[in-house]
Amino acid sequence: MKTKSEIGQPLFEIVERQGRPKEAVELISRAYDFAYQSHDGQMRKSEDPYIIHPVEVACILAELNADTETICSCLLHDVLEDCDVKPNEMEEKIGTDIRRIAQGVTELGKFGFSSQEERQAENFRKLMVAMAEDVRVVLVKLADRLHNMRTMEHMLPHKQAEKAKETLEIYAPLANRFGLGRMKWELEDLGLRYLHPDEYEEIERLVADTRADREQLLNEVVEKLRVELENRN
Repeated sequence: MKTKSEIGQPLFEIVERQGRPKEAVELISRAYDFAYQSHDGQMRKSEDPYIIHPVEVACILAELNADTETICSCLLHDVLEDCDVKPNEMEEKIGTDIRRIAQGVTELGKFGFSSQEERQAENFRKLMVAMAEDVRVVLVKLADRLHNMRTMEHMLPHKQAEKAKETLEIYAPLANRFGLGRMKWELEDLGLRYLHPDEYEEIERLVADTRADREQLLNEVVEKLRVELENRN
């Protein structure tokens, strides 16, 4: 099993590469320590330590140059819901803004409606309200959903279909509205994979069949450009 340092390494490599201020790195370290301690002993359905999930969520937004408070909120976004931690305790240790964002993400997860249509509509309304209060709540929720979709093979088929439909109807359009094109594309891709697996496999096969043709065409273009550039020094 990976050590605490090994689990957090991908995130801190990103932070170090970006050259964030010392105070920012220290705050992220405190948030990671708090999250690691809070989730100690918890496991995901994949049987991986739970802390891997918030670290991966933080990595997604760190790669997008999210601010330090958002990254810390990613690390702590499940602590209030899944651990024996109260909001005031988190606020005392990490700060008011981070607690507020993490708590906002927790509130977005507390849905329980009678029909799928009602749930989708209410999801969207609550996301809009959260966006008005602090857009970072929605960013963390989007990254949380993306990593959950990446690791959904361990869920039951009916749960996969439910999450995939919700992703295609709510989260992918939101990512698009935020200008997060790459995230939107991946959410749609993963949603299609679990909601319409047969169609997904057919598209995947067609793309694979044309890959060789695309690579050949690209190589021809590169060679023509290389010759032309050499002729022109």
